[in-house]
Amino acid sequence: MRQQQKYALDNLSNQNQTALNIYPTSQELAWKIAEAADDKKAADIAILQVEDVSYLTDYFVIATGFSKIQVKAIASAIEEKMTEQFQINPVRIEGKSEGNWIVQDYGEVIVHLFLPSEREYYNLEAFWGHAKRIEFSVSK
Repeated sequence: MRQQQKYALDNLSNQNQTALNIYPTSQELAWKIAEAADDKKAADIAILQVEDVSYLTDYFVIATGFSKIQVKAIASAIEEKMTEQFQINPVRIEGKSEGNWIVQDYGEVIVHLFLPSEREYYNLEAFWGHAKRIEFSVSK
């Protein structure tokens, strides 16, 4: 019986260690989110490091889709990739039913997906202009 308990504890410890190894840093999470958006042909993907200028989060990922359907597809692709790769879901999602501006809150990273007119109107990059911009190179 003790042997089985020891095995169970060792196995649990190994699972916890594995979970720690697969959970991304906030920067890695932002990058993977940007990659998922890029996979669905999102445009003008921006990663802003806001941790030094805001208590809300560490990073914003901002991207544009050219139709409500595309904006929703980008949001779904991000959710699927985060669940598949890291077993995490957004804490909160807003705007998915409308598709003009979808916000996905992953805690350390907040995602903003816009239609072009909404992105231009709200201009988050200018509002958070004092945040550090992380260069993201899109796939070819």
